[in-house]
Amino acid sequence: MKIEWLGHASFVLTYESGFKVITDPYESGSYNGAVGYGKINMSADVVTISHTHPDHNCPKEVKGDYILITECKSVKLSNDIEVMGFHSYHDTNSGKDRGENIIFKFTGEGLNVVHFGDLGHTLSVSQVEALGLVDIAIIPVGGHFTIDHNTAWEVIKKVKPKIIIPMHYKTEKLDFPIAGVAEFLSGTDSVRHADELDITSKSLPDNQEVWVLKHLR
Repeated sequence: MKIEWLGHASFVLTYESGFKVITDPYESGSYNGAVGYGKINMSADVVTISHTHPDHNCPKEVKGDYILITECKSVKLSNDIEVMGFHSYHDTNSGKDRGENIIFKFTGEGLNVVHFGDLGHTLSVSQVEALGLVDIAIIPVGGHFTIDHNTAWEVIKKVKPKIIIPMHYKTEKLDFPIAGVAEFLSGTDSVRHADELDITSKSLPDNQEVWVLKHLR
């Protein structure tokens, strides 16, 4: 599998079979230009949307005859690839402040990848049990609108992924009042910077690693 970061919470998951998933496509230029990542302009087989805010919900940015998934359900995608949606909230107030959020788990080719969307709270015991095995966690770390770096580490300690990919943090292309990635990275000594992540079930690291990807847009 290859994982690439388009920007914000939007990632491309490309399986060895060529099957392609795009998560949370943002609306380029939304929020009066605060979302400065360029247009996605890519094709996909599946698009998942964690919630309806413009910086996560612009499937028109994606090309192709794709399957659009916006609900908490299990969908068999291709061969052994499956996506499962888990209910959560965008805040610590049961959704009263910012609404609901879907955590998506992608299983296939021996890998379990979880995209946490705009998670706004830590996970309960039942949520951790429902998620099951997590090999790769794609998790927000910027705070303010989502969990911050401290709560992100709390979630990570509960789900125990081998690889962590931070997202939803301030960059030169994102003018939101949120933190950059540095505060999150201060919680670990194992950080790798890369353009993309190429991984198989056999190449998962023995010890936990954080991968900071370069945004493509």
